[in-house]
Amino acid sequence: MAVMPHPDFMKAGKIAGRVLDLIAPEVRPRVKVLKICQLAEEKILEFGATGLAFPCNVSINQEAAHYTSPPADTKTFPDKGLVKIDIGAHVNGYISDTAITVDLDGSYDRFIAAAKNALQAAVETVGPGVHVGEVGQAIERAIKKDGLRPIHQLSGHQLKQWVLHAGKNVPNIGQRVSPVMNLGETYAIEPFATDGNGTIKSGSDAYIFSNNLKNKKKLDHQALRVRNTARHLFKTLPWASRWLHGKIEGIDIDVAIKLLQRADVIHGYPVLYEGRNGMVSQFEHSVFVGENGAIVSTHRDSETI
Repeated sequence: MAVMPHPDFMKAGKIAGRVLDLIAPEVRPRVKVLKICQLAEEKILEFGATGLAFPCNVSINQEAAHYTSPPADTKTFPDKGLVKIDIGAHVNGYISDTAITVDLDGSYDRFIAAAKNALQAAVETVGPGVHVGEVGQAIERAIKKDGLRPIHQLSGHQLKQWVLHAGKNVPNIGQRVSPVMNLGETYAIEPFATDGNGTIKSGSDAYIFSNNLKNKKKLDHQALRVRNTARHLFKTLPWASRWLHGKIEGIDIDVAIKLLQRADVIHGYPVLYEGRNGMVSQFEHSVFVGENGAIVSTHRDSETI
């Protein structure tokens, strides 16, 4: 009997793919980033997900990852450049993680092609017994063929129920020694292409957080309320600071978040930038390792491949 992906894994992927197709045409110059974040997150729930696997990431140009709108964000899209939209849904804890890049004015075809071709090459490499380093090699070769570099300090990752980053990583460069993909495992594969040097630097701001559920430090009353609310609402999955605004009356959420970070009760994910301020493109799919290769859960109706 064939080993098949869990129906909830496939449903979560279908929802996320459908949302990306809906969102992409809305990403235009001078549109607010917050509008896109909220629209994507609303549609994920509207289309039948149990919840959001993580906040909608909208990273522009040299930003590689982890930008999501803070409360009352006024940031808008520029007239030209690359916008990465990275979203995730979950159905009963089974996670999808997928991303596209939108070229705002059509002047970055090479970046779109490099990341998209690398993802296709990676998906075609996936299979039981394949080393993740082999997948990374396929990504690296495809990106370099288009005259760009992979961001080697970012990687794809194994997915498990309720766990977004679970164990094994999928590098964006070849590795001689690396773990093996096993039948029945699920992964998010996400090539990043750049004209920079392929490294990453952290910014000073973080708008995405996750709960450290093992931390039992004593906290003041207000911080404790915020901690308990975040744990109740988001459990093991990442969340956005704006999701807590308006949820708890009489508390300065941002002050409480800073206190919780200092106490290591929550972990912040700073906005990540390309190390030499290079432009960055990204495409991503979630896949199941099937007997005959990858089964893509996040395939979009708009895709020709």
